[in-house]
Parts: sequence; structure tokens; C-alpha cells
Amino acid sequence: MTNGGNRNCTRRDLFSKTAGGVGALAAGGLFPGTIQAAPVGASSDPLAARPSHVEPRAKRVIFIFLNGGMSHVESFDHKPKLYKDAGKTVKFHEWQGKRDDYTFYLKPPQWEFQRGGQCGMMVSDLFPYVRDVADDLCVINSLCSDHTNHYEASLGMHTGSFTFARPSLGAWISYGLGSENGLLPSFVILSPTLPYAGTQAWGADFLPGCHQGTYITPGETPIADIKSLGRGRDLQRLEIELIEEMNRAQLDGRPEDVSLKARTRSFQTAFGMQQAAPEVFDLSGEDARTMNMYGLEPGQSTGFAWQCLVARRFAERDVRFIELISSNWDQHGDMNGHIPLCKAIDQPIAALIRDLKARGMLEDTLVVLTTEFGRTPHHMAKDAKGREHHHQAFSSVLAGGGVKGGFTYGSSDDYGIEPAENRMHLHDFHGTLLHLMGLDHERLTYRHAGRDYRLTDVHGRVVKDILA
Repeated sequence: MTNGGNRNCTRRDLFSKTAGGVGALAAGGLFPGTIQAAPVGASSDPLAARPSHVEPRAKRVIFIFLNGGMSHVESFDHKPKLYKDAGKTVKFHEWQGKRDDYTFYLKPPQWEFQRGGQCGMMVSDLFPYVRDVADDLCVINSLCSDHTNHYEASLGMHTGSFTFARPSLGAWISYGLGSENGLLPSFVILSPTLPYAGTQAWGADFLPGCHQGTYITPGETPIADIKSLGRGRDLQRLEIELIEEMNRAQLDGRPEDVSLKARTRSFQTAFGMQQAAPEVFDLSGEDARTMNMYGLEPGQSTGFAWQCLVARRFAERDVRFIELISSNWDQHGDMNGHIPLCKAIDQPIAALIRDLKARGMLEDTLVVLTTEFGRTPHHMAKDAKGREHHHQAFSSVLAGGGVKGGFTYGSSDDYGIEPAENRMHLHDFHGTLLHLMGLDHERLTYRHAGRDYRLTDVHGRVVKDILA
């Protein structure tokens, strides 16, 4: 086959050139972010502060994740009939993700509930300190998820996806709003261990890598290499600038290389953290009253109380998303395993809420206490000491950040098996959290592999009944 403009063009040449053109078009959809146009006037810094979609109720989030599945019927979902009918059988139609007709024994809660605050909210004796701040709490007792396994449910709570790795909630908020502090990451995680979903719980996936969380482990050295090697700040700054110049030269020829962009930004963040992070971890300036309120000893650098106090210090410095992880709440063998776990977190969480409120920060800081699912109100064995996984109905708690205090939203049935009123799916939960931060979950999208992605996928609604 010939062509008047190119008499040497063969049939093979034609198909090769055509395929190359189609491939180039396809590649434009495969490289993350290459199709998405930057907003007019947007800063070249991917972490620069951005305007919200709607008026925000909160400026930052402190996200407390109880890894492993806290029992809702022994924490915030009071079920008098579950005590009364203990040992009787109950019929239901879904267990461990399988649909069938089941008949199990009802297992009573092992702890009593008492009223807390002026609102009279019922809270378990496992949480006496948290019960004392009940007037600041918004308890959701009708939350439901889509998976009964730890990995998938934990992934879902963090990313909205139960099957595939996707950007985490913290990464989405960082991407949507940027950072108000150029020296610290916009998203940090304080945890002694990895959750079931591993690092995907704070991953950025196809979002720019600078939005992924920075993992901080309690201890004498929370972040490795945080101290300068001693060559002097001016010399170190020159080194960083030289590296950035070399990276920019590389990026000129490889604009689609998102990993190189992320690595370039990571040098800037690390340099800033050497200035700002040591001061965040230095608790020597905290007074004795504050340390006692959290239950911290002078010089202590581990434990959940340390995580909570450091979270408040990060919040004071305008870090957007601060996650605290507590493990492991997976009590199959004996629910008494909840006792030391609750004792470790109860006083510090209540102290965090009180501390934020006293400093005038609770009104624009959204505190979230959640888990990947609850525990079964029933068991196949009549004398079982533990409880199994239960994703059909469980509890989460919010405080501050534009939510109603002393308020309970939704309810499960008499035994805590299924939502009975105002069911809230995980996607609704995420959509509402984004709304409180001033982000519209339907507009917060990122183009990847030829389609627009969002945290709530094609689902979700804002639950306005919980808004103050």
C-alpha cells in the first residue's frame, strides 16, 4: 500500500503508526493525574492550602481507630433486652458474610451501662472517663459495612474500598485541602503497630505521593533520622536545592513520573520536619495538670496517652489529619481482653476532648472514634466467652468539628444485630466526614486510568441530622 505523501509507507508502517497513536491516547488515561487539569491559579506545590467546596465545620481531623473490632453492645449501644434474653436462641439471616437461616444463642454484655452527662447518654462501664464527656459526644449506633474480614473491613474503613487498594481518607483530605503548615506533613499516623490493612490504611495510591501518611511510632525516636547530621542548616539547604534542581531536570523529560514527583516533595517535607517535629515530641513544656489529665508520666514516650497528647500538639500546628491506632480488639476467645484495651484508651481520649475544648480547638477539630466492625451479640456456643466479627451493625463516636454533642443517631434492633432506624452505611459516614471538612464527596475526584475516582465511589450521602 502506498501514499502520495510517503511512497515508502508500507501496510505494516501504517498499522504501526496508527497503533502508536492509539497507545499514546490510552497512556494519557493510565498515568495518574495526567488528564486532570489544575485549577486556575493553583500553586505548583501539591501541598499548598486550597479552598474548600463548602463552608467547613472543622479544620482538622483526629481519627482514632480501634483495630480488630470493638464490641458495640459493650461500649456505646445499650441493649437491655440482650441482658434479659441471654441464653435464649435468636434467628437471623446473615453471619460472617454468608446468607442463610441461622439460630444462635444470645450472649449478654459483660459490663453494665450508666448514664453520662446532662444528656443522659448510656455508656458502658468500660468507658467511665469517656462517659464523663458524654455531652460532647455524637454516637452513631446504626453504622454498617460490607465485609466481615479484618483486612477488607479495615481497608474499607480507611479507603472506602473493600477489595482494591485506593487512596485513604487522610490522603483524600490532604489532596482536597492541602496543608496550612509547610514544615510538617499534612497527614500523620501515630501507632506502635500496623493495622490489618497495613500501610494501605494511610496510602495515597494513585493520588500524588506527598498526600500519603507519615508513619510515626511511639518511643524515644518516633521518626528515624529526624535529627540533622550536624553539617549546618545552610549547607543542608544547599544540598536539598541541588537535589531539587537535578530532579526537575529529570522531570522535564519524564513529566508523568509521579514517583519522582513524590520523592522530590519528600525531601522538602523531611527538611521541614527536622525543624518542626522534634518540638512536637518534646513534652517537657506541658504542665503537670495536663500530664496527669492524660495519665502520662514525665519523660514517657509510649502508650496511647502519649499518642493522644502528641495528636493535640500536631493539631495545634495545623496538621490536617492525625490518626491514632490502638490494637488488637479482636476478642474471639474472651471478651475480658477488652478490659486492658479500654483502660489504656479511656482516660486519654476523654482528656483529649477536654483539652481541645479548654483551648478553644474542639469546635474546629473533628474527633472520630471508630473500628472496622463490631462483635456479634450472639454465638453458636451457649457458654462462649468471646464474640465473632459483626459488620451488619456497629458503633462509632464523633466529637467537636460541627457535630451535635450529647446526641445519639440511629439505632440497632433489640439485640444489636441489624440497624433498625437511620441506617448509616460506611460511604455515608465518609461523605459526612468530608462534608464537615468542607469537601463535597461527589466533587472531590481524581482522574486515573480513564475514569474519575472518589472516596465514596458512586455511593454515599451527607447525614445532615448529626450536624450542629
